[in-house]
Amino acid sequence: MKEIKEVGYKFALQNAVKYGGKANPGAVVGKVLAEDPELKEKRAEVGKIVAEIIYKINRMSLNDQVEELKKIAPELLEEREREESPRLKPLKDAVKGRVVMRVAPSPSGPLHVGHAYVLGLSSEFCKMYKGKLILRIEDTNPENIYPPAYEMIPEDANWLTKNGVDEVVIQSDRMKGYYDHAHSLLEKGHCYVCVCDAEKFRGLVMKSEACPCRVNSVEENLKLWDKMFVELKPGEAVVRVKTELHDPNPALREWPALRINEHSHPRRGTEFRVWPLMNFSVAVDDHLLGVTHSVRGKDHIDNEKKQRYIFKYLGWRPPVALYVGRINFEGFDLSTSETRRKIEYGEYEGWDDIRLPFLGAFRRRGYRPEAFVNFALDMGVHEADKTLPQEEFLKILNHHNKELIDREARRFFIVVDPVEVEIENAPSKRVRLKVHPDFPERGERIFETSNAFYVQRDDVNRLEEGKVHRLMECCNFEKKNGFRFVSGEYEEFKNAANKGRIIHYVPYQKEYVRVEILMPDKKVFCGIGEPGLASVKVGEVIQAERLGFMRLDAVEKEMFKFWFCHR
Repeated sequence: MKEIKEVGYKFALQNAVKYGGKANPGAVVGKVLAEDPELKEKRAEVGKIVAEIIYKINRMSLNDQVEELKKIAPELLEEREREESPRLKPLKDAVKGRVVMRVAPSPSGPLHVGHAYVLGLSSEFCKMYKGKLILRIEDTNPENIYPPAYEMIPEDANWLTKNGVDEVVIQSDRMKGYYDHAHSLLEKGHCYVCVCDAEKFRGLVMKSEACPCRVNSVEENLKLWDKMFVELKPGEAVVRVKTELHDPNPALREWPALRINEHSHPRRGTEFRVWPLMNFSVAVDDHLLGVTHSVRGKDHIDNEKKQRYIFKYLGWRPPVALYVGRINFEGFDLSTSETRRKIEYGEYEGWDDIRLPFLGAFRRRGYRPEAFVNFALDMGVHEADKTLPQEEFLKILNHHNKELIDREARRFFIVVDPVEVEIENAPSKRVRLKVHPDFPERGERIFETSNAFYVQRDDVNRLEEGKVHRLMECCNFEKKNGFRFVSGEYEEFKNAANKGRIIHYVPYQKEYVRVEILMPDKKVFCGIGEPGLASVKVGEVIQAERLGFMRLDAVEKEMFKFWFCHR
């Protein structure tokens, strides 16, 4: 017995230190049994001893737990430190405190699960190197902008990174910098203003031939540049970067840097009519913002090669680029334009509609941002493309989320589609149930029961006659002659050869809570909850026993409206 206490004590300390000061009884018992497999026959006794140990340890401060573990089992503390080492490989040429990274969505809509992958990795690298994370909203294409996204994107990004975004930059506020550097490149002869017909230019470049504008003098280019702002029309002129005409990849030859676009911009109106294209603005901003490293989809490999021309011509050092393969989230529609259309036509209620793969919807269901970050770390930095069916993705995400919320979520009984049943001879009693099974110090839920209960209709229909069933922590009963229920001795259930189902319930009484549960497929289940459910605050995630985790979204006319998260 002394040995069990000693082993249990060190593993309980290790578990408490690992998880922020609160040990998990199940995990500690598992460690003890792994240390001495012969103790499996005494599992119940081991569990009781461990529970007593954890009760004491969980009352200690985290610092005291760490100091105590150093004294009795420093090797377990070292194991913890190894476990918490970064899951990401070191960045090339990275200096702690000097790493600057950026994520750069366009404002076509809020962030979805695909954005969470790159954002999660970038955020973790910045934490790893105590670096700076910049959110850069790339809005230099006036034609593809959803104005509410200017607020939605920073909100999503700060939620996912737990306020880890250090600076928000909007490209349409930085036009002077683009113009200055375009002018400098024209003066240096590295760019030219092309007024060729687009089809004619395409034919020439495909044959590795220069268009006539390439040999313009600096003076001619600067005159045309001035005309782009006041005289020339869209499509009549574009600023091109001089590249290698014989590059094996035609896409890299003489790529366009700035164009004329008279479409009204949601933020800047018609103030500007010459707009930088993506590769030019990205190169200029990466330098001006001091970006040292970037995580990008591998579909940007050619873009990075284009951007290197700007860095070379202006004598700048390019950021270190890390590439990740495309994750095809099979079963999810990640198109912001298509989703916007469906919202406008009323097919979805908004960007946080429970059926959508956008971060706002997951947040409203009760998912934690760390679950998405852990998913990103699972995927890692790899260039291989991956198809991830919706079911597989949710399985991974739900696993990570459960690890985060399981320890905090209070337990309650909610009965969906309830029917009233009477159990003959059921004793009137005070039933005590733990608020959380692993943390007895959090208190109890107390039911006053008699012989009447609300039970889920489906549970009643599935009860078999001739078997001993149990209402959780309350009473045993048998089903007889269709819908007659008769209570028996409580201890019978443990040893019954004809053991049946264990079901949850709500005692029949005036005090109960009316509940609606919105499911991921938009179905709504109605039911009732135990009286203590009235203490749940909007935004809190609970676990409805035998149903799953869910977040209280609203209370309207005494109806508690939950959004289902996962089992």
